[in-house]
Amino acid sequence: MRPEQVETFERCISVGGVALFPADTVYGLATEPDSREGVDRLYRLKGRPPARPAAVMFFRLELALAGLPELDGHTLDAVERLLPGPLTLVLPNPARRFPLACGPEPDRVGLRVPDFRGELALLAGMSWPVLQSSANPSGGSDARRLEDVDESIRRGVDLQLDGGELPGTPSTVVDLTRYEDDRSYEVLREGAVTRTELAELL
Repeated sequence: MRPEQVETFERCISVGGVALFPADTVYGLATEPDSREGVDRLYRLKGRPPARPAAVMFFRLELALAGLPELDGHTLDAVERLLPGPLTLVLPNPARRFPLACGPEPDRVGLRVPDFRGELALLAGMSWPVLQSSANPSGGSDARRLEDVDESIRRGVDLQLDGGELPGTPSTVVDLTRYEDDRSYEVLREGAVTRTELAELL
């Protein structure tokens, strides 16, 4: 990964393009969160139902906290314990930010902040948030390598970034929407972080 590739990635997102990129888990698709055209293209590439929520990814934790300023109290503490890392957190969204990512539930938003290391560390320089989803046909296998991504998806994107071979296990999805009230949470999908590891972190 080179600095100029990160700059190209950011330019692509800023104009509503769709990019194929490496996360800290698997390869993903990204677009500008407020671009209806970009979001529609991303969903069509995956064959994903339009009403299904996606996550918003920030590339540094401080940017995520600035982008979701309503987070406070126990929920903010949980976010700071868990991120960055291979988790997707479903959080309260009282200001209804990033509506295109929220699907039919605008009061909830999915948040990702990857833990980029090694050759991927430069991606933490991205200042633009993205709406993101895994780079596979809906319901298909996650891609560990760029060449594992379905050819129709690779042909349909505006930019491809090769980050080499990734761990290959998707993020763990955790619902924290009730955490502020009673410290409860629900694992919606167990992935790179196990239930036991999550309990220890929280």
